[in-house]
Amino acid sequence: MNSWYLLYCKRSEQQRAEQHLKRQGIDCYYPQVTVEKIRRGKRTPQLEPLFPNYVFASFDPEKIAYTTVRSTRGVVDFVRHGAVPCTVPFDLILSLMAHEDSDEQREQLNDMLKPGDQIEVLGGQFEGSDAIYKEADGEMRSILLIKLLNRQVEVTTENSVLRKK
Repeated sequence: MNSWYLLYCKRSEQQRAEQHLKRQGIDCYYPQVTVEKIRRGKRTPQLEPLFPNYVFASFDPEKIAYTTVRSTRGVVDFVRHGAVPCTVPFDLILSLMAHEDSDEQREQLNDMLKPGDQIEVLGGQFEGSDAIYKEADGEMRSILLIKLLNRQVEVTTENSVLRKK
């Protein structure tokens, strides 16, 4: 069985490196994850690399030389301990493959907050307060409506401290 290695690639050339490695008969794994990005004012799911600038490659060093892999277009070098390229445990690769595009991840995307949703604030200055989700304020923050002194007040808070009711 071939060993798995971690390759460091040129910025934004992981896909190119993966293509050229596959043409040489080398198994590659380029983990990607769906993230939510704001494009033109709307939240849209988009694929991004889980480890930017890195690609996993599996080959037999007896058949394919390290220099051949290292001189592939898009590849800079192996991740190493001293002069020896590091091997990656196969269990780790299997685990990454299993969780890369899982149902849990899709459910989280479908559970995105919508205007009018009831929310509980779990931290920050409004901890323990109930609120109504109004809209996103960038990628990491949200605008909420919180009732203070019998008036609904608009506040902005971190998304990490919000929980949908």
